[in-house]
Amino acid sequence: MTPEQPPIRVLVVEDDPVAADAHVLYVGRVPGFVAVGKAGTGAAARRVLERTPVDLLLLDLHLPDVHGLQLARSLRAAGHQADVIAVTSARDLAVVREGVSLGVVQYVLKPFTFATLRDRLLRYADYHAAAGEASGQDEVDQALATLRTPAPPTLPKGLSAPTLQRVTAALRATPTGLTAAGVAESVGISRITARRYLEHLVTTARATRSPQYGQVGRPELIYRWLSEEEGRGR
Repeated sequence: MTPEQPPIRVLVVEDDPVAADAHVLYVGRVPGFVAVGKAGTGAAARRVLERTPVDLLLLDLHLPDVHGLQLARSLRAAGHQADVIAVTSARDLAVVREGVSLGVVQYVLKPFTFATLRDRLLRYADYHAAAGEASGQDEVDQALATLRTPAPPTLPKGLSAPTLQRVTAALRATPTGLTAAGVAESVGISRITARRYLEHLVTTARATRSPQYGQVGRPELIYRWLSEEEGRGR
């Protein structure tokens, strides 16, 4: 996504009002995307599409009036060309295969965190931005792989993936949370280094921090791993 390109317009189709609001918020936090509306039923989604240009549907498959794939099929028949990221708790691979022919470019399993959706949207943005004529098979394969292959995570300078994995494991193993000193002792690194990794996890919405009071002096920060359901509401 380059600065010159217009934002990708997203319609959130979700019957749970709380989840719909969260998904609209998530979309708005991803550079290059804008939520142009939300709809709680298939009928409401059709009405929005009749009056609003949409590039991408963030589509819950279990709507009260129609299955999401049936909605996608009817939209294709009516000439709507918006791509679809399907949101579902179902894990039926037959449904996944059916969705491929209907413009479903990604699946996101509920519950999911902001980080998960952000990854899918950014990969879709790269795919969406591809234009012109491919020079050969490799370029065609690369364009399709953009959607399917997770991009390697980019860590801030000075952080390493192996140490991040150890910090993450220590945090996940302690549901009540750990201080930077506690992580440092568990992992075998300095407290300052531990704090850098913990702050990275907070920034990427995989952990949360809160002050711990009870002793004289400055309160300590407690870092706690966010579950999928907790992350979904952030």
